[in-house]
Amino acid sequence: MAEAQAFRWWHRGDLDGFFGLFVDNLIQLILIVQLCTFVLGMPADLVYGRILPGVAVSLLLGNLFYAWQARRLHERTGRPATALPYGVNTISLFAFVLFVMLPVVKTTGDAALAWQMGLAACLGSGLIELGGAWIAARVKRITPRAALLATLAGIALTFISMDFAFRIFADPLIGFAPLALILMRYVGGMRLPFDMPAGLAAVLLGTLLAWGLGRMDGEALAAAASISLHPPVPAIGDMLGAFSSTQWLAFLSVILPMGLFNLVGSLQNLESAEAAGDEYPVKSSLAVNGIGTIAAACFGSCFPTTIYIGHPAWKRMGAGSGYSVANGIAVTLLCCLGLVGLVSALIPIEAGAAILLWIGMVIAAQAFEDTDRTHAPAVVIGLIPAMAAWGLMMLENGLRAAGQSIGSIGEQAFATILPISGMLSLERGFIFTSMLLGAMTACLIDRHYRAAAGWAGFAALCSATGIIHGYSITPQAIVNAYGPMAAWPFTVGYLVSALLFLFLGGYAGKRPVQSDD
Repeated sequence: MAEAQAFRWWHRGDLDGFFGLFVDNLIQLILIVQLCTFVLGMPADLVYGRILPGVAVSLLLGNLFYAWQARRLHERTGRPATALPYGVNTISLFAFVLFVMLPVVKTTGDAALAWQMGLAACLGSGLIELGGAWIAARVKRITPRAALLATLAGIALTFISMDFAFRIFADPLIGFAPLALILMRYVGGMRLPFDMPAGLAAVLLGTLLAWGLGRMDGEALAAAASISLHPPVPAIGDMLGAFSSTQWLAFLSVILPMGLFNLVGSLQNLESAEAAGDEYPVKSSLAVNGIGTIAAACFGSCFPTTIYIGHPAWKRMGAGSGYSVANGIAVTLLCCLGLVGLVSALIPIEAGAAILLWIGMVIAAQAFEDTDRTHAPAVVIGLIPAMAAWGLMMLENGLRAAGQSIGSIGEQAFATILPISGMLSLERGFIFTSMLLGAMTACLIDRHYRAAAGWAGFAALCSATGIIHGYSITPQAIVNAYGPMAAWPFTVGYLVSALLFLFLGGYAGKRPVQSDD
């Protein structure tokens, strides 16, 4: 039996883990500033004085808890444990900006009211996450691991790895050298000179190359160099002010699926951590995630938090609890001292892109490595909805750059080149669809036909409500459509599938099993 190791707050791997998580969170902070300033037209004192300090409160709270949780796990098992990575939920960030706050700005021109509605939406998401913590453990027990990990693998390949691969290959003079360091260290197992952590080396080298090749803006750095103190200020009164009218009810169609989306995504990340060797309690882990989102709303942030994808990668780096504490402190300093602009002007995103590309690679590989090899088809089918969602995002971005949208062009324009309705249907609620398809397939592989029928029946229920597959095309954007008629063909299709699984599976169960060889 291996000898128990004493807990330490800091390991060499924590430095690499910090840089990976910090770059990820920095991207979210930059997105918040840009979207709130240029899309919503919010004044700087609201963005820097209220919203970012609220983000700091939520991230510090969560990072400290998950660091403490990792310490408890280490002390209980005697084995090093890696804290769950934690940060702002990117998908909720875009959803709340585009589908909650932007409509308020367009109809009223009041950025402050839009902020209040954003706070109400964030509170609603947090309450859903907190309440769901008490039922999520059962969901985790009955859901095949392949179904949970396949969803993460799809997101890792598309929304993480592809995005940062594009950044690297867009400027290989900056991107390739940091990527080489990461691959040598974490794929090839090679130690760098002076045992320098690969994450630190990649960020330093990428930053030096970017400045040396003239890719960075010295004037922007000088303009962002000022420091101003912005302590967190409670915003409970502003948050409750959003409920003084019934306008917030119109946004329940965004708040509810985003809260469920966040809950399921965090649950899948807990499964990923368990597969990597760190089994954390479901209830407390998800409850604190919900509390972090509620704290964000109470202190002025409109953006829910989440347990991040990537735990296995940080564990392979050798990170423990220290990287989580360091990230919480660093983000708090950035937000409360007004330094987000300074860091973004100093360090190019490309400098940390290689770390995040590698994290996506590890998550995708884990879906195949840590599930039964016979469940590989379940993993593959679970990848497809995320690929559809990413492909749709690329298509919409391209059309938007040309001043067009799917709504302005019309579905028929794609008829001969792309079955756009299928892509749209897969994209709506893709996290749920991925899990449902993966679960059905895994159950069929194991010849658990009744369980497969149960998952198909649940998919029929989800499509009947519009949580999955329901969409409506407007000139501005693709929006969710809810109600029993929104996606009724899918409801019928899933019910037919459930009947086939149940009755033909029962017939097959009476016959001797034949080998496929």
